[in-house]
Amino acid sequence: MALLRYDPAQPSLSNRCSCCTTMEALPLGRRRFLGLTLATIGAGAALPGLANAASGHYEAMLVTCIDPRFVTAARDYMVGTKHWKENYSQFSFAGAAIGAVAPKLEGWHQTFWDNLGITLQLHNIKNLVALDHRDCGAAELAYGKDAVATPKAETETHRKVLAEFRAEVGKRHPQLTVITGLIGMKGKVEMLG
Repeated sequence: MALLRYDPAQPSLSNRCSCCTTMEALPLGRRRFLGLTLATIGAGAALPGLANAASGHYEAMLVTCIDPRFVTAARDYMVGTKHWKENYSQFSFAGAAIGAVAPKLEGWHQTFWDNLGITLQLHNIKNLVALDHRDCGAAELAYGKDAVATPKAETETHRKVLAEFRAEVGKRHPQLTVITGLIGMKGKVEMLG
């Protein structure tokens, strides 16, 4: 099978891929235009997330840790509990809220705040959800072994981090509702704050 290469100096149908050739070969008459328009509207009705994407409006941004053990629990919370399927964006980095506020991870802070600013501009979010999790290596690296040595100490460390996170968001973006929680080892989200 020969590969077709596009040569901008020779924009003929013969040097384009088959999908582009097919599209260009068909005239865009009124019936085809109407058919494409109705298909687009139908897709928007069938997939509400696409309609939100087209409008630039989403309910939330989710901040999660990079730990793959908690991906499903975070998604279940956003889709099952909050009912925001295809209606939120996501930002993941080590520690979730810890990565945004811990002094030892200061080099990461601006990246998070810049991303949140862009998310507000592009997606017009109303809610910011931060879900930390138990048995978090980033929590231990940022705050020390004693901060996570027992379940009680671990909960208190996350409670303080999430309170600091909410306060920082409140200073920078007071229009946002901030929802914070801690995902347990079995996937249950405990709301903190």
